[in-house]
Amino acid sequence: MSVLLLVILHMLASLEQFMLSSGRGTGEPCVQKLIMAVTGDETAATGDMPAYQIRTPSTTIPQGVVMTASPGTLHSPQQLAEEATRKRELRLMKNREAARECRRKKKEYVKCLENRVAVLENQNKTLIEELKALKDLYCHKAE
Repeated sequence: MSVLLLVILHMLASLEQFMLSSGRGTGEPCVQKLIMAVTGDETAATGDMPAYQIRTPSTTIPQGVVMTASPGTLHSPQQLAEEATRKRELRLMKNREAARECRRKKKEYVKCLENRVAVLENQNKTLIEELKALKDLYCHKAE
């Protein structure tokens, strides 16, 4: 095994020990599948590296329980409501700014289209006048 893999496995084993010692269990089933612990068998396949195996934890938490990073991050329902309100207000404010910018760009686009219509109408009018003049000239030559 590579050194990096050994370090990762050692870190996972330490994480599992920390979670078990803090009474948190090892988390969701997908996390349980990833956590590996050192068996301590120094006579593994390579002889000088310890063997690793997946083991299921002795304690599990219910599927619906959400784990927090630390006990200091626990919030009261009022704090959670205030945080949700703050996030909603921030989202609404950003949405208003985006809508304002969108309306400004749309007005600019419509104004450009109106200018283009005016230019094309003038060009069309000029071409129609030129066509009439050429028809009159052609008709007079034919006579």
